Parts: sequence; C-alpha cells; structure tokens
Amino acid sequence: MGRHVVSQTAENAGGDRHLAGRLGLRPGDVVQELGYDDDCDDALRESVTQVTGSPMVDEDHEDVVDVVLMWWRDDDGDLVDALVDSLVSLEDGGVVWLLTPKVGRDGHVEPGDIGDAAPTAGLHQTSSVSAAPEWSGTRLVTRRSGR
Repeated sequence: MGRHVVSQTAENAGGDRHLAGRLGLRPGDVVQELGYDDDCDDALRESVTQVTGSPMVDEDHEDVVDVVLMWWRDDDGDLVDALVDSLVSLEDGGVVWLLTPKVGRDGHVEPGDIGDAAPTAGLHQTSSVSAAPEWSGTRLVTRRSGR
C-alpha cells in the first residue's frame, strides 16, 4: 500500500492516554472501530483501549456503542454512505470520530468533502483535532431534533 507506518517507542508510550483523551473518551465507553487497515495508528488504538478499559468492537458488534472511530481515506468509497452506516449502532447522543490522513499524506480527505458529507448523513461537525502523527480527527454528532 505504500502508507507510512509509525511504530510506538518507549519515548511516546507515556503519552498514549493523552491521544484518546483528545477524543474525549472515558472509562467504560464502548468504541466501535470501522475502516481499520495496516496504516492505522497503533498508539492511538492502544490509547483508546487503555482509557476505556476494554478493546474496541468491530462492525459485527450487535449492541449500541458510545463512540464510532472511523478510519477513512479518500479512496475508501462514498463518505456519505459510510457515515450513514456508522450510525447503525451509535447510541443517541453518541459521537463519530472521523479519522483521516493529514494533509500531504496518502488518502488525505479535503475538509470541504467532510463538510459536505456530514450534514447529508445527518451529522454535524463540532471540532477537529490532531488525533495522531499521521491522522486528523473530526468530531461529528447527530443533529438534535426540535423536540
């Protein structure tokens, strides 16, 4: 695939919890991981497990989840469809973290593409963070009804 993989070193191991902390994860959160591939950031994945206290679940999970962690690259297909699919198991009030390669990396997704896709999928973009050395994170939440 030619994607750059960053390995964890003893030097950055102490900051692992901070990676998941940027995503607002808490102990007990059930996190569903979608779009995993060999280019995903292992330190961020480990951080999620450390903070939540349990391994992430995959797309076959049959119960509700608090957070969806979706790795997405420009050539992965239709972003709107993927975002809609990510909502299937998401609990009311849950969060989708869309993780995309940073500018200049293979598979970078333009912010405008995310801005166009999110509302079409029924989501609202609230913030963006540097989730890992090679990945940006965009926080998406379901739109609140007027009730």
